[in-house]
Amino acid sequence: MDIIKNCIRDIPDFPKPGIVFKDITPVLRDPVVFRAVVDALVEQHRADQFDLICGIESRGFLFGATMAYSMGVGFVPVRKPGKLPYKTLRESYALEYGTNVLEIHADAVTPGQRVLIIDDLLATGGTARAASNLICMLGGTVAAYGVVIELSFLKGRSQIENAPVRALLSY
Repeated sequence: MDIIKNCIRDIPDFPKPGIVFKDITPVLRDPVVFRAVVDALVEQHRADQFDLICGIESRGFLFGATMAYSMGVGFVPVRKPGKLPYKTLRESYALEYGTNVLEIHADAVTPGQRVLIIDDLLATGGTARAASNLICMLGGTVAAYGVVIELSFLKGRSQIENAPVRALLSY
């Protein structure tokens, strides 16, 4: 995991003063490190039983879609408002620095499907909880959550108690 950790850079005061942003773009730029992240996420979730991978906008798309391809399952995007062209369901959530809304297509998950939620970062848990709520509204079940980075001091796991959470790195 050191190869991954060494590629993540801290950006102080982004997106607002007092926040230290964990920037993964150097991970994406390096093909060896990017492959190591995707391979590690796939390995962490290989034993989970799921039908779809849900990637949360926007960095969750990068890892989730790549994992879905590698694992031979479908991919479902959860996006910010106004980005999906079909009928959507919507869920509001709190961030460590504000609020936002996520949307999912109304036909993205069918009742009974099990979904793995992937994102780059788990902070307060609001984004993951919102994605989980959307999946449940459609009749799906969250099988697990996977993230590259967990900011454990923000206690985001306490917001998402319905399935296991796995992080490659914890700060």
